[in-house]
Amino acid sequence: MKDSKTLKKTDVFYMEGIRIIGEAIGKNSEIETIIYCPEILKNEFGTQLVEVARSKNIEILEVNKTVFESFSHKENPQGLAAIGKQHFTPLEQFNVNQGIVIALNEVADPGNLGTIIRTADAVSCAGILLLGDTTNPYEINAIRGSMGAIFSQKIIKTDFESMLSWKKKLSLYLTGTSDKAATDYSYTDYPDPIILLMGSERQGLNDCEMKACDRVVRIPMMQSSDSLNLAVATGVMLYEIYNFHRKNFNRSEI
Repeated sequence: MKDSKTLKKTDVFYMEGIRIIGEAIGKNSEIETIIYCPEILKNEFGTQLVEVARSKNIEILEVNKTVFESFSHKENPQGLAAIGKQHFTPLEQFNVNQGIVIALNEVADPGNLGTIIRTADAVSCAGILLLGDTTNPYEINAIRGSMGAIFSQKIIKTDFESMLSWKKKLSLYLTGTSDKAATDYSYTDYPDPIILLMGSERQGLNDCEMKACDRVVRIPMMQSSDSLNLAVATGVMLYEIYNFHRKNFNRSEI
């Protein structure tokens, strides 16, 4: 349950740490089992989480220190782990009438995906579309990168063509990014609602994907660097769109 190959074969996942499990319980994410070690778990909030889980009739599994350390992925484990159910929203059930939707095309790095999910939560995104062979958001490094934001975001697995059909059906605007684009990202409009399309770490968006966009913008590179890390670039774009929306549409976040 910790690696991507296993995650593709099951609907459950492994998580570890007081903050992550606290977020999962707080957002009513479906948890099958809480695993804890009394010898290690000395944090009061962590102990309270075990009791909250018990009150919700979640299975509680107590193990000793040797056993917990044998499966923990942390050098200094906190003594609290859990098995949860992966949850994805079907595309046909995902309706949007305002806000930002992120579409990520074949993102490979779990850390990047987790960081993007965390930033999406910060700007209150409507949801995240994972296109094609994008890494699983429930991979352990993705969960860690999201800092628990995975439990507050709608995640949809689909493909590029299905996304385009869905976009057309809902009359949504699609903005992509590319270093080849003529338009500077800060000198354009961003309709609300909007889909932000980001390409993979290695290839970005191809010509076909860029042609499908209503507009493609570039983030200027002023010195020797020719690109940004995907999670950083997505964060730059998300806050640019978010700020445009709250300035121009008097969004409720102001």
